[in-house]
Amino acid sequence: MTETSDSGTQQRIARPRRYLMCRPSQFDVTYEINAWMHSDVGVDRELALRQWENLRQAYLSLGHRVDVIEGEPGLPDMVFAANAGTVIGGVAVAARFLRPERQGEEAPYTEWFRSQFQSVVVPEFVNEGEGDYLWTGSKLLAASGFRTDPRAHDELATALGVEVVALELTSPYFYHLDTALAVLADDRIAYLPEAFSDASQAVLRRMYPDAVIATLADAQWFGLNATSDGLHVVVAEQAVTFQQDLAAVGYIPVPVDVSEFRKAGGGIKCCTLELRS
Repeated sequence: MTETSDSGTQQRIARPRRYLMCRPSQFDVTYEINAWMHSDVGVDRELALRQWENLRQAYLSLGHRVDVIEGEPGLPDMVFAANAGTVIGGVAVAARFLRPERQGEEAPYTEWFRSQFQSVVVPEFVNEGEGDYLWTGSKLLAASGFRTDPRAHDELATALGVEVVALELTSPYFYHLDTALAVLADDRIAYLPEAFSDASQAVLRRMYPDAVIATLADAQWFGLNATSDGLHVVVAEQAVTFQQDLAAVGYIPVPVDVSEFRKAGGGIKCCTLELRS
C-alpha cells in the first residue's frame, strides 16, 4: 500500500487490485458498431499485442494481480474485458450484449466467471458490464443511452445488493460510461460533462463537486477510459492535459499507449475488468 497527499491536505492510498484481461490475439475491426469503428482502416495486431502487454506489465509493476483469458476466433472485441460483466463482493453479474456481433462473448466469459466465483448471475436485460457500470466503493454509477437497458439497473442493484445511480449518455462517441467517466477514488471522479444529459450532469455536479473535468480533446483520446488504484491512474499517454490535472490533485499518472484499440472505440479501461472479492 502506497500513500501520498496533495498539498498535504488529502491522502491518496493505493490498494492492490485484481484485474481480468483478454489477450488480443483475435483483435480486429471487421464490423462497425460504434462511432469510432471503420472496417476499412485495418489494425496492426502485432502493435496491439505489444500495447496490451505494456498495459499488463504496468499493472503488474504497480503490484496488481492480472488474470488472463484467451481470445476466441470470430470475437474480435473480446479483448475489451470490461464489458464482460460486473464483479462486486465476489458476485459476478455476466453481460448480455446488445449487438449480435458481440453476443458470442457471453458464453466464454460466463464460463470463466463460474470457474472463479461461487455466485454468477446471468441477467435478463441487456447490460454491458463495466462498460456501463462503475463502482465507487459505495455506489454503482450506471449508464444507459446507447447499450445498457435501463431496466438492467434494478436487476444489478438486486443481484449485487448495492445502490445504483442512473445516468444517461447522449453522445455516440461516448457510448459507454467508462469512455466518459473515470472513478479515481471512493470520493472522486473525473468526467466529460457534455457526454451526459442535462439531468445527469446535475446529478454528477451534486455528488462530486470536486470532480476533475476532462477536456474534449483528452476524452477523445480515451483519457477517461482509465483505471485507478486510489493513487496511480493508468491513463492514455496522449491525454496530456488530463495527466497534468490528475497530478495537480495528488494522483500519480501512469501513461500507457493503447492507441491501436482506439480504432475499435476502446482504451485502457475497456481492456480491464476489475474483480472485487
